[in-house]
Amino acid sequence: MKSTFLKKAVAAVAVASLAALGLAGCAGNDASSSSAGTSAAAEDSKVIRVGASPAPHAEILGQVKDALAEKGYELEVVEYNDYILPNTALENDELDANYFQHITYLNDFNEENGTHLVDAAGIHFEPFGLYAGKTASVDALADGATVAVPNDTTNEARALLLLEQEGLIKLNEGAGLTATKQDIAENPKNLDIQEVEAAQLPRVLQDVDLAAINGNYALEAGLNVSDALATEGAESDAANAYVNVIAVKEGNELSEKTQALVEALTSDAVKQFIEANYNGAVVALF
Repeated sequence: MKSTFLKKAVAAVAVASLAALGLAGCAGNDASSSSAGTSAAAEDSKVIRVGASPAPHAEILGQVKDALAEKGYELEVVEYNDYILPNTALENDELDANYFQHITYLNDFNEENGTHLVDAAGIHFEPFGLYAGKTASVDALADGATVAVPNDTTNEARALLLLEQEGLIKLNEGAGLTATKQDIAENPKNLDIQEVEAAQLPRVLQDVDLAAINGNYALEAGLNVSDALATEGAESDAANAYVNVIAVKEGNELSEKTQALVEALTSDAVKQFIEANYNGAVVALF
């Protein structure tokens, strides 16, 4: 009897153990399914991460958060204060898009760095401005005066073209959007042209006679385009060459996220916001 009882007890323990293992196996399968669901949800995320310069890009993006929310998207804006990181982050899939650069810079960046970023839509133009530092006007520039310009290829060319527009220098024929200091054919005032990192130009303005400054950095520094000694025209070749774009990684131009973002940014509401808030320092091109 004792033997029979022991056999029954052992059998009961074995059955209980198997049941416990079965439950553990089910729990494991549930966790696996949950993990797979989380992964799938991440892939279908309704969050749109966009890298942007603080002004005006992040400010403009702030105007479309509600419109995107109505379409089920959460807009996350990641602010950058340089021209390199937002492109490398986009190339590395850390962002869905970025909005900080003009098309010429984007093309130049791809060529120099082997990145695969493309223009999804042109949004606005920021007239490049020539601002007074120690000298109050172009006419008052003394021989040997110092003029600061951006040190990156495309923006330096833009600054030099603006100086040429004002009759301060003459560039070699055909230099165009790739012009550098070496392309200056005539410099009648013997201007000392200093190349400075674009974001630092407002900070050195007080130490130079004039500075050619990108629109977004001028805005951040509280400079008004209406106070600039000279600017590019909205109908000029510069407006086409320097249109600020929504950039995405190649292949994502027609994704649902990209299309939703572009549609929101090219709305009448955004155009009205730009016209009302930037006094000509930002010009909508849609």
